[in-house]
Amino acid sequence: MQPVEPRTPQAPWSVGELTHHIRLLLEEVPAFRSLWVSGEVSNFSRGPTGHLYFSLKDAQAQIACVVWRNTARRLFYLPQNGEAVLLHGRLALYERGGRYQLQVDHIEAAGIGSLDAEFRRLKARLEAEGLFDEARKRPIPARPATIGIVTSRGAAALRDVLNVLRRRYPIARLLLAPTPVQGEEAPPQIVAALRKLDARDDVDLILVVRGGGSLEDLWAFNDERVARAIAAARHPVITGIGHQTDFTLADFAADLRAPTPSAAAEIAAPDTAVLRQAIAESRARLIKSCRLHCSEARRRLEQLEMRLRRHDPRRRVEESRQHLDEHLSRAERAYRRTLATRRDRLRAARAHLEALNPSAVLRRGYAIVRRPEGSPITRAADAESGASVLIQWHDGQRRAQITEES
Repeated sequence: MQPVEPRTPQAPWSVGELTHHIRLLLEEVPAFRSLWVSGEVSNFSRGPTGHLYFSLKDAQAQIACVVWRNTARRLFYLPQNGEAVLLHGRLALYERGGRYQLQVDHIEAAGIGSLDAEFRRLKARLEAEGLFDEARKRPIPARPATIGIVTSRGAAALRDVLNVLRRRYPIARLLLAPTPVQGEEAPPQIVAALRKLDARDDVDLILVVRGGGSLEDLWAFNDERVARAIAAARHPVITGIGHQTDFTLADFAADLRAPTPSAAAEIAAPDTAVLRQAIAESRARLIKSCRLHCSEARRRLEQLEMRLRRHDPRRRVEESRQHLDEHLSRAERAYRRTLATRRDRLRAARAHLEALNPSAVLRRGYAIVRRPEGSPITRAADAESGASVLIQWHDGQRRAQITEES
């Protein structure tokens, strides 16, 4: 802490500065960080946020106390007005209100015995180590397939746990690691049974349970070795030790504390009726999802089929064949028209040729007179008397001689 420089009227302390500095001074005192205070409770109240507020007083003075909400949840004893208590906490300054107060983390009734004092001492030490921190707690599996149980073989707690598990969750596989749960020899055997189950890879959850009893009867579960073994376990651990008002170090070290063995089994085992409902709801969601998926898949398939039909090569071949048929039909019709036209022309040319054919003229009674070498005689003057000529009819020719002129 830096030495405090004196202030002058020209540079005075502000209220906030002075209060803050006083708080720092309080925090510098080691004895104020962890202290025990005894007194009588008065003005006890619970704030809207869950914090606890009260005053601790004696004949000479009183001090304000506060228990934060998260700490209050872990306390197994809450005092009433007028009760004498022993508190553990740290001294702090509430700057906004300008008053010092005791921030309490443990409360017990005054006049406790030696076992209570030992419990308090161990709890404070292990808590300071972080063994009970919520951050290191493991989640409890919702549907454990295999549940390990650490308890006495003939204990009523075991019967209660088995009855609950068989009723609520008969499909679970149960493994018992029997151990004494009372007496001086119990703690190492509890640790050995717990480690035996924890070493198995097929265990999902471990229950450490014991029925009710006095503080002495439950003391095996306040053993430091048991608490450390539970905190170091690989698998989640639920404790159900004693009754609802009984708290042990094993409870604080466990991942979850149940008020009784039966309650521990209730927490560990999901109700089969709830599971059936969850399965039915999951089945309905699955069916709905499958139907939606199938509907969407069918829609995509139809789209793909339409695209395939548009691009189907067989359709293109059929269309090409149709086009070819149309071209062939047009070509055939054009060929026939051309052929008919040419036939008409041929008939006309033939008729014209027939008209010009000398044989046709000869068939009508005419003849052609030719000289012996074949040239035609077209005029009578060219046919000299005594000349030899050829006369051609339509069916042949004869040789003749010109005898006289007419």
